Amino acid sequence: MKSLWLKHIRDIAILPFSVTCIIPALIYDPGDQAMPQHVLFRLSGAGLIVAGASVFVYTVFLFNRFGKGTLAPWSPKAKLIISGPYRYCRNPMISGVGLVLIGESFIFHSATILIWTFAFFTINTLYFLFIEEPDLSRKFGEAYISYRKNVPRWLPRRTPFNGKLDA
Repeated sequence: MKSLWLKHIRDIAILPFSVTCIIPALIYDPGDQAMPQHVLFRLSGAGLIVAGASVFVYTVFLFNRFGKGTLAPWSPKAKLIISGPYRYCRNPMISGVGLVLIGESFIFHSATILIWTFAFFTINTLYFLFIEEPDLSRKFGEAYISYRKNVPRWLPRRTPFNGKLDA
């Protein structure tokens, strides 16, 4: 159990930290002030960062507790997780990271970080379409296929998915 948390810390340092901190720091241009510079943008950005980080942290907890794996593709989950925010969308962890990136673009008034956000979602969409979803379909079979048909990839559904799965 202790080693799984160490793997989470390692994988968080590699993936979401790179996506939300290192890459934005590398691409941020203080002269790029394409977005309105209003205090409401900064407050909204802070709220989005808190919301996104909260979803992210909760999903890491779920991966550890129920999935018996980490967020990284090289650490496959042993069980299909369909609880918490996973009842509303299939990839709440990535949605949470996206909210953090949008929040950063608002705080720094940066169109460049916003463009990075769209690139991040495009890369992940392609990865999910061509690699992760086919792998999950093979690993969890009809349970995942039913889940995929009923729960959207990014934007949450209005009501929680209550389908019973055998995975």
